[in-house]
Amino acid sequence: MAGFQRSSLLFAFAMSPAVAGEMEIGSFLDLARSAEVVILGEIHDNPQHHENQTQIVRALAPDALVFEMIPQALEAVVNELRASGAPRHEISAALDWPASGWPDFDLYAPVLEAAPNARIFGAQQSAEDIRRAADEGAAAAFGLDAAAYGLDVPLSEADQLRREQEMADAHCGALPETSLPAMVEVQRFRDATLADAALWARTLSGLEGQVVVITGNGHADTTNGVPALIALANPEVSVVSLGQLESDPGYGDMPFDAYVTAAPPERDDPCAVFTGGAN
Repeated sequence: MAGFQRSSLLFAFAMSPAVAGEMEIGSFLDLARSAEVVILGEIHDNPQHHENQTQIVRALAPDALVFEMIPQALEAVVNELRASGAPRHEISAALDWPASGWPDFDLYAPVLEAAPNARIFGAQQSAEDIRRAADEGAAAAFGLDAAAYGLDVPLSEADQLRREQEMADAHCGALPETSLPAMVEVQRFRDATLADAALWARTLSGLEGQVVVITGNGHADTTNGVPALIALANPEVSVVSLGQLESDPGYGDMPFDAYVTAAPPERDDPCAVFTGGAN
């Protein structure tokens, strides 16, 4: 699963109409303040993306924070540690973060610390459930309420092929074609569990508090990611999604309600892990 997380640095987006043009953080905050769920995308290893998330979370002061990177099974541990005033290294150790496959915890800790009173929700699922999604499909792995997120409905042929191509591109074309349908089911499962965590967080916040979701850009996609699944499950919940890119794509239609750009950090070739090149 860690390899799949790292590969999301390369996630290729299906472009569909949304708000055109790059937006300043201050303008995005004006847009986000009225939303019930705010989804903040990222390229996982970009420090500026996390600084932007920190700034936004501090300004919004949400009642709940949902993290793609935190296991759902450990969210209570994180909340207990935060309540006790534990330093970030203790939270990192409790999550066994160095073995998780995610970038350095110090990139994410400031986002956590920007909302000290927020309840934390984890959306990362177990390796067993991820394997079940790959083997048996997203609906089987999700279980009850799978239909609420459309997981019981097969994708159209065109949508299936488009998503498989996205997965192939995201993995540098190195995956066998036979593995792509399973990867699509895993993505559908993870989108649904993130959407479900956001709606559950809102329910526990008394249907009044704001929820902010920290996740990769692929899940922030308004076309078929978390925003689309929240709209399917509960269309009355207002959602705003921010994509964070590393260059202006040069066209106006983006699969986010707004996007910002930040220069990429120095990094090894992300395709090397798939192609066998030097790291």
